[in-house]
Amino acid sequence: MINKVKDFIIKNNLIQEGDRVLVALSGGPDSVCLLHILYKLRESLNIDIGAAHVNHMLRGQDALNDEEYAKEICKEFNIEFYPIRIDIDKIAKEKGISHEMAGREERYKFFDFIKNTQNYSKIAVAHNSNDQAETVVMNMMRGAGIEGLCGIRSKRDGGIIRPILCLSREDVENYCKENNLNPRIDKTNLENIYSRNKVRLDILPYMKENFNKDIIETLNRMTNLLQIDNDFIEKQCNNSYKKYCSNKNSHIVISKEAFLLEKAIITRIIKKSFVEFTGKYNNFEMKHIYEVIELAKNSTNKKVDLPNGIVAENIYGDIYLKNKEYNNKEYVEKEVLINKSQLNKGSFEYDRYDIGFKIIKGKNNIEFSNNVLIKYFDYDKIKEKIIIRKRRNGDKIVPLGMKGSKKVKDIFINLKVPVEQRPEIPILCFDNEIAWIVGHKVSDKFKITKDTKNVLKITFTRKE
Repeated sequence: MINKVKDFIIKNNLIQEGDRVLVALSGGPDSVCLLHILYKLRESLNIDIGAAHVNHMLRGQDALNDEEYAKEICKEFNIEFYPIRIDIDKIAKEKGISHEMAGREERYKFFDFIKNTQNYSKIAVAHNSNDQAETVVMNMMRGAGIEGLCGIRSKRDGGIIRPILCLSREDVENYCKENNLNPRIDKTNLENIYSRNKVRLDILPYMKENFNKDIIETLNRMTNLLQIDNDFIEKQCNNSYKKYCSNKNSHIVISKEAFLLEKAIITRIIKKSFVEFTGKYNNFEMKHIYEVIELAKNSTNKKVDLPNGIVAENIYGDIYLKNKEYNNKEYVEKEVLINKSQLNKGSFEYDRYDIGFKIIKGKNNIEFSNNVLIKYFDYDKIKEKIIIRKRRNGDKIVPLGMKGSKKVKDIFINLKVPVEQRPEIPILCFDNEIAWIVGHKVSDKFKITKDTKNVLKITFTRKE
């Protein structure tokens, strides 16, 4: 049994030499088996181990006995022990969630805290192959896609590993018996009061008796195959996400071209965007993903509300994911005034930009650039000052090559500049006339001509 787990650890690259592994120790058969096997393997794997125990305070004296047992077994094996008591019932009521969900959230929060503060590199949790089968059946009944049918991974982000996923519950119980470990038994696991218990006690035994005596092994084999396929699709999704999505501080943009991709890819891109933006995995369902896909087909400026306080908006075919409150944030006026005499006195700052000015004698010394944040102007047409500010209602500019003026608002519309980006685009004025909508249009009034004697080079550089 120990060698089977060791081979599984090596095959799946779960533990490296020198790792400090924190075991999630409830005191039940699975976690005690895991703790004991890792204790036996500590020298051959060259690892240190510790154990963390969470008392959920839901089962009175039984929970206290579990805590005492976990403490004593760690003392016996000279393993560092980290206990905590958490009122899960209180937290579940405050958050309006189940005991199961509240317990899981608080456990992993505590495990992460110990891992980070006590210098552990891995958190080992004690899921076995029966847990895997139960998870798959539960996800199937919820209508999960391929990701849900992949079940439990042997490792995931955050240093979470599952070294005994290769063992069945029967293997675990036999190991505990053979090694006289006498683990604690949670009586609620023997009652049909939770969905998982019903799958464990009723559904899987029925399937085993009437359809497939090896149903646990079969479902585990299926998850291994689906994980391989799903990993390939996820790789394609990640490549497409990098290509078609841009992650800003205040929003995420999914390019219109992404919605031409295969449905298997675009649905994952949308889901990944949700998670990247909110940092949460829960509350998003397929119906929300399909709402975004439908939104992409509609005309611009349409919106849909989504869970976790975000909204999706179609802006010229691109989909913007934003916080709902972002749409209503207070407009803040920003303005920088620079006298003409100051232009050779170093660089200036405006919002997210550093601004450089350089006066060049003669137009023949100019090296024009394709960089939209570098422009050249007739220096002598500036009378007193340069003003850099936000856009204002009624702003107009005479675009290069034109004689008449045009509203800045209309220019933004024609260039399909998203509505929420418009207030953040710097407007550069010479005296009281707009010379440059930075990054977009320059004025014909201040262009370089055959009569230009002095040139002003202006460079905007985005801050990191």
